[in-house]
Parts: sequence; structure tokens; C-alpha cells
Amino acid sequence: MISLNSEFIGITAEVIDSTNPSLVGINGRIVDETQHMFTLKIGSESKMIPKQNTVWKFANEQVINGDLVAKRPEDRIKVKA
Repeated sequence: MISLNSEFIGITAEVIDSTNPSLVGINGRIVDETQHMFTLKIGSESKMIPKQNTVWKFANEQVINGDLVAKRPEDRIKVKA
């Protein structure tokens, strides 16, 4: 189970909704994370996708609104669930 303060690097994710329709359907493995972006490895390329204004579905079918995880990873992980 993925919580809002989980480590996301290494998890497969897909954008299922976004204010930018060109991002919907993009999926890959999260290889890096910043306060505002996930970097997904898609085939042989990497693509930076904003967390905010996107809804993410993870490999375990869990859905998370990116606005809720738009924090620095080290700060988000420290928070107790």
C-alpha cells in the first residue's frame, strides 16, 4: 500500500488525469522526484511530469492526487502517517 509519505522512486505510475491533456496516459517507472516533478523512465527516455494538477495511478491500482504529494521528498517522507 502506497501512502502519501511513501518513497515513490522505483514504482510504476501512470497519469490518469491532468489539466494538460497531453500528459494523460503517460506511464513508466519513477526514477527521480523533486518537490514539483516526477521523472518517469519511459522506454529508453526519461520525461519530467509535474505532480500538481495531475492524478496518478500506481502499479497496485492505487490513485493519488499529485497535489497531495507536491512537497520535497525528504520532507514528505519524514511526516508520520
